[in-house]
Amino acid sequence: MSALMPWFPWLKVLHILAFTSWMAGNFYLPRLFVYHSQVAPGTDESARFQIMERRLLRAIMTPAMIVTLLSGGLLASLPGLIDWSAPWWWIKLTTVLLLCGFHGFCARWRREFAADQRLHQERFYRIANEVPTLLMVVIVIMIVARPFSG
Repeated sequence: MSALMPWFPWLKVLHILAFTSWMAGNFYLPRLFVYHSQVAPGTDESARFQIMERRLLRAIMTPAMIVTLLSGGLLASLPGLIDWSAPWWWIKLTTVLLLCGFHGFCARWRREFAADQRLHQERFYRIANEVPTLLMVVIVIMIVARPFSG
């Protein structure tokens, strides 16, 4: 029995809270990019968006992602919690990795805006804004319903 088992409910709470915070940022940052792409580079309004984007990514999203991954890893290490041969687990893990990749793209787009570069049209960010929702739906279905369990 793992020494972490007595902490299972609290680890789960921490994981859910961190994931919720991370997802809130994943929903909001691309929306900020949509609005930011509508303003001229070098303006006060553009500078305001740059500050909001930087703070959201650095102060909320990245720490929440780290806590999500660490607490999720601890939960996954608890004996008997996961059937490692079940496809649902690997689908969930793959989707979480895709969400981490999306986070990385958001960081890159934020740096582009910080440099007053406009490499993508508004429509690009509107479409990107839908990606975290789709990934979250798959993650939640896999962890709650655990389809393909056999």
